[in-house]
Amino acid sequence: MGSKCSKLTSCCWASQQNGPIYEAPTRVEKEEKSEVDELPVFCEFTIEQLRNATSGFAAENIVSEHGEKAPNVVYKGKLDQKRIAVKRFNRSAWPDARQFLEEARSVGQLRNHRLANLLGCCCEGSERLLVAEFMPNETLAKHLFHWDTQPMKWAMRLRVALYLAQALDYCTGKGRALYHDLNAYRVVFDDECNPRLSCFGLMKNSRDGKSYSTNLAFTPPEYLRTGRVTPESVVYSFGTLLLDLLSGKHIPPSHALDLIRDRNIEKLTDSCLEGQFSNDEGTELLRLASRCLQYEPRERPNPKSLAAALIPLQKETEVPSHELMGIPHSAASFPLSALGEACVRKDLTAIHEILNKIGYKDDDGAATELSFQMWTHQMQDTLNSKKKGDVAFRHKDFRAAIECYTQFIDAGTMASPTVFARRSLSYLMNNMPQEALDDAVQAQVISPVWHITSYLQAASLFALGRENEAQIALKEGSILEEKRNETS
Repeated sequence: MGSKCSKLTSCCWASQQNGPIYEAPTRVEKEEKSEVDELPVFCEFTIEQLRNATSGFAAENIVSEHGEKAPNVVYKGKLDQKRIAVKRFNRSAWPDARQFLEEARSVGQLRNHRLANLLGCCCEGSERLLVAEFMPNETLAKHLFHWDTQPMKWAMRLRVALYLAQALDYCTGKGRALYHDLNAYRVVFDDECNPRLSCFGLMKNSRDGKSYSTNLAFTPPEYLRTGRVTPESVVYSFGTLLLDLLSGKHIPPSHALDLIRDRNIEKLTDSCLEGQFSNDEGTELLRLASRCLQYEPRERPNPKSLAAALIPLQKETEVPSHELMGIPHSAASFPLSALGEACVRKDLTAIHEILNKIGYKDDDGAATELSFQMWTHQMQDTLNSKKKGDVAFRHKDFRAAIECYTQFIDAGTMASPTVFARRSLSYLMNNMPQEALDDAVQAQVISPVWHITSYLQAASLFALGRENEAQIALKEGSILEEKRNETS
């Protein structure tokens, strides 16, 4: 079955310098190439690792769920501070473990900045899971069909089309031309708001499952005849995406082609785009869509020619994607609470005051644990260790706090996120940031929506000099705290 990743830092998350990269000469492309170079090689995880990474597959970490046709759930999680997306299949999917592993390993060899890359998998017993890079800025469907503040700009829509064509071209060049059910939900946006193609679509939802789960009106005609997906079928689906980008709606291809033939093009264009593009630009995109939607598969273009045709159409190429999308670029753009500000200032004294003040009220039942009288002698010793740790923590004797809290944790009788949080800060006070980070992550495993854990991770990452990751953790803490305040 292959070796498991028992030590993430040395096996999975070490920087790699030999991944295949989509070539491009610009400065931005070089920066993206460097980021892909740092991705870990594909690796097999244990179910226990992924259970811990997702806080026990907690409902709070569910990103998306699919129904009977494609039974799977996607969770967000963290492995050694790397944010991940974990796709967990239904137990009936992929009954043949060897086939699943072969498919996953093949997809896992791909490494490209136009993909949300596959980082690993898990194949234990009846469990089948895929692990990919986590993309925090929603799907194309969300930004195109269900936008909240502003519709997607024309320049950004053209960028999405180009980046997707480049992703498909890269996959084709690496022998993975088949993409299953390409649609607006398969396009996700990274930290910079650049569009990427989800690697999950490079594998079927099950070895014997359907390749398409969308409405039959959007399914390539040859698939309806044969039940098989081909490279030309993928191009057909790309054509439907071009229609989505132009219209801002999910229009059946047959209806769109009728409108094109009747020269009723205005009905195909999103009214929100008025004044943002010329007739020639709109006509060219429709021409490309029409070519992709040809009934005969051999008459459709290939991804390389599509990318070449889309390059001259690009506009505002120097404007970052997050600006075109109107999405704040970093956590610094978010209003921060007193705790968030203390993390940015690296003010550990202020963090201590806040942790001391909130006590154990965020532990599930931990605050009342001392009221029980029927403890064994060993249990009483364990609780006494925690009591002594609390006294030392309150009086800022952080070395003693570490020692006492460690005795409590090592006993393993109960899991307290607050104890891990307090020991994390105690480690920070003793200039032990990696140990502090480990404890903050463990606290989050126990309590996945507790904002304190993200803030402590941010403080630890700042101390380790990992600025970008610290900003991400800070943003997560801010979002969790805001949600908490809304419900309290």
